[in-house]
Amino acid sequence: MSQSSATNSEDDSKTANNESVAVDSVIDFKGKHFGLESTSQDSDDYLVSGSEGTMIDVERFCHADYRIEQYAHSVLDFSSQYGIDLSISYTAPNITGRPSKYPEYGDFPQTFAMRTYGAWWDRAPSRLKEIQPQNVSEIPAEDFIVLYFEDYIIPDEIAIFETYNPGAVIRVWAYTIAKTWICLWEDKEFYTKPIYSPSRARRFTPPLKRIQLPTKTIRLEFNHQRLHYYTEIDAVLLSGKKFNTRNMQHLLDYYERQRKGSILCKLQNMKFRPICRDNYQNRLQHFLMHDLDKFISVLSDVQIQSMQRQQQQQLQSSNTDEMKISKIGLKNMPFEIMLKIFSYLDLKSLFRVGAVSRFLYDVSTHPLLYSELNLKPYWHLASTELLSTLAKRATILKKLDMSWCGCTVQTISPTEFKKFIQQRGDSLTHLRLNSTKFLNASCIDTLGIVCDNLKELSLRNCSPSPPLLNFSCLANLKNLERLDLFQTVIESDLLLTMLENNPKLKHLNLAFCSVAVNMDDVAQHIAKYNKQLISLDMWKAHFLSAQGLLVLSNCHNLEEIDFGWCLREASLGDSLREFLTQCTKLKKLFLAAVRGLTDRDLEYIANLCPNLEQLDLMGVLGISKERYIDILQKCAKLQLLDLCFCDNIMDYDVALWSRTFKVDIKSCQVPNDFR
Repeated sequence: MSQSSATNSEDDSKTANNESVAVDSVIDFKGKHFGLESTSQDSDDYLVSGSEGTMIDVERFCHADYRIEQYAHSVLDFSSQYGIDLSISYTAPNITGRPSKYPEYGDFPQTFAMRTYGAWWDRAPSRLKEIQPQNVSEIPAEDFIVLYFEDYIIPDEIAIFETYNPGAVIRVWAYTIAKTWICLWEDKEFYTKPIYSPSRARRFTPPLKRIQLPTKTIRLEFNHQRLHYYTEIDAVLLSGKKFNTRNMQHLLDYYERQRKGSILCKLQNMKFRPICRDNYQNRLQHFLMHDLDKFISVLSDVQIQSMQRQQQQQLQSSNTDEMKISKIGLKNMPFEIMLKIFSYLDLKSLFRVGAVSRFLYDVSTHPLLYSELNLKPYWHLASTELLSTLAKRATILKKLDMSWCGCTVQTISPTEFKKFIQQRGDSLTHLRLNSTKFLNASCIDTLGIVCDNLKELSLRNCSPSPPLLNFSCLANLKNLERLDLFQTVIESDLLLTMLENNPKLKHLNLAFCSVAVNMDDVAQHIAKYNKQLISLDMWKAHFLSAQGLLVLSNCHNLEEIDFGWCLREASLGDSLREFLTQCTKLKKLFLAAVRGLTDRDLEYIANLCPNLEQLDLMGVLGISKERYIDILQKCAKLQLLDLCFCDNIMDYDVALWSRTFKVDIKSCQVPNDFR
């Protein structure tokens, strides 16, 4: 590839500076955005400062000596939950209000629990590869919940009441009245500190950054990788000095006056006063056109002369041989090598390096560097302006992850997203929009019409019950290999049509699917049209019968199946035996709360699943311990066995089996309230 072909168009070159300015207001390449730290810092205080480091005196905007404590009032958003919306067990709203179980320790349906624990889902055949992995933080968030509190306060303490398997919280965010997210705390020692192991409830109070902007919206982020089992949270208490809302506009005005960038600081120090028009939006343009020369002229002549003398001395001290050596710079390197080096940079670094020089800008904006985009780690910075800028660069976009962007606070307009898809969606093969709230019917229509090359579509937690979105245009997609509709309500007829139109489908997630969808009908379509299927998740979907299980035996390539809380027949007959006989490649088999399982069914599992690595039998009752031993002996590749809330086994049995067979066995006896 020649260097000339690698540069941007003439129009894009002319807008280089403007684009950098526009994006700099969206992604702060120094880690700040409108005065907020995007990650936690080493300092003890987080202060909103003026140009000379003057702290905003927020005390005069608060009620004097009026400190309050308040529990979460409501849940604004979340990424996953263990319970279903029609139930009150293990759902997100359980985290609101005062603790109902703390300080008791154990498994309680009255708490909030999420979908996964440990690294087991990342080891399954359905595991996902990260898009643009260099963007992923060192401690990635796997789940989140956003909480709303009644009163604005200046936060100084948060207490998280963890009643089961504590230790998953990795970050605490606050959304301030300045419309910015601030990271109040981050667990930088997540992977190095000892795992929290005591079997007792915990009142977790991480040290918070001191901020000077009031908030009443808190976001908790979780990483489950080090959890032994599901974590459960009973309540969240936020404390701080109460903010007088009557002074809100005064504080915002004061904050805006104090917030100055580096150029304004220099101008103020030089006592430089450019002539500005009344229209604030035109001030920068007016300065560049009329006052820039004046600004340059105030540079110290002494400084310039000093720099010139230093350069002359350096030249004189250089020997003759060194002067003859030709200098080789970055511009002399092959453009392909520069692109390869830049391909390891994350999105922030690409924008930063593009501000160094014209040449580096041309390299950093090359379309090949934007064939994959992962905005999920930048959910708090993603905006309509950023999307517009990326549309200019990502002309050959193949993979896009916008999960969590625009959640809670809509910073991305549906119109801009629709425009982006219309411009760049025709080449997309992978699209992830998990927990995005900016989608509307028009956006979905555009996806179905434009993105006809999609191989992966993930719409986790995008449409609640009753459904607010019309997914009918998705019937146009005919090249899907992965479809994820976890916790997303979709019409039964449309789902069946999508299965019929996508014979190459390999991974299908229908967990928490709508109660209107009959899983037996889905099974019939899968057996007829999707025989290449590798993984199928029907966890807590609406009722699959023994007949539905039987027809799925036609999918001989299945390696992963989750029938947890879905297969509720009183007796499975010979359907499980036939299924296991035909699907010999199974590596993951989840049968949580399948009440129809018998000793005979577990014999089938032991004898017909030689490749099994993960087996979930949580809540299965009436099984003799000999059948568990049989599975441990014959399934030589087994790594995980969940026997929580199963009867006829004791703790010492589990300890002995774990040591003998080197298997991670989960066991919780005498449930407080059964899941």
